[in-house]
Amino acid sequence: MSPDDGVVRAGPDPHPLTGEPFLSPVPPGTGWPGDPAQPTTPVAHDADEVRALAASATTLEDLDARVSVCRACTRLVEWRETVAREGRRASFAGQPYWGRPGPSFGDPDADALIVGLAPAANGTNRTGRMFTGDASGDFLYAALHRTGYATQPTSVGAGDGLELRGIRIVAAVRCAPPANAPTPSERATCATWLGRDLELLGERLRVIMTLGEIGWKGVLAATSALRWDVPRPRPRFGHAAEAELRTPAGVAVRLVGCYHVSPHNTYTGRLTPAMLDDVLLDLRT
Repeated sequence: MSPDDGVVRAGPDPHPLTGEPFLSPVPPGTGWPGDPAQPTTPVAHDADEVRALAASATTLEDLDARVSVCRACTRLVEWRETVAREGRRASFAGQPYWGRPGPSFGDPDADALIVGLAPAANGTNRTGRMFTGDASGDFLYAALHRTGYATQPTSVGAGDGLELRGIRIVAAVRCAPPANAPTPSERATCATWLGRDLELLGERLRVIMTLGEIGWKGVLAATSALRWDVPRPRPRFGHAAEAELRTPAGVAVRLVGCYHVSPHNTYTGRLTPAMLDDVLLDLRT
């Protein structure tokens, strides 16, 4: 994928943190902070190519690069790029939009993993970092800072200096979906990327926390495909629900549920800061 790949782009516009000009969607390898890809990064165009490219990724960095240029799901590609060019929120109209799948973010040596639902159209789809640039991210990163996982309480955008320690964040679906509703086939395709994330994290992975039921089901789908030992009947999602999964090597991994950090949950009090803090602190046990 390169700037002359046929994708119609808007801009250039100045990055809100660096001031550097970027097109929207952002072509890989053009200097966006934290961009893991280059113009030569191989691109998946369907589910078979996702399987092949995920399987041959040998590091988390390599996997993130391939995820960040994926074009396997036509509906998601069209939506994320249309938002990046034409559907920007008024307050971000003068900013460039990432407009690509959201790579994972966090500590490459983490023993804890957070799995969310999917990027937000004006959040990760704009900033290029998971759970960054919207109310959901504000709620999550404040909690990660309170519980010692994040070096600062806010996540404004890639390049703001934020680091995570001991934890990593991914999404069950890596592209912003229309109406926040990925289809079953889109979820199944992205589960392949998630499965490779789990494989590359390896035996150091102790615990997986999912934000919402789609993340929970995404983890179960990915681990089942990897032939992990998953309880029968399949464990049901709930806030603070737990299940034990086992890798083919017999390593136990805790699966922990948490209500999603969506405004619908946080504004209504279904998920409070204290509830989220309790789950995050429990990940350390």
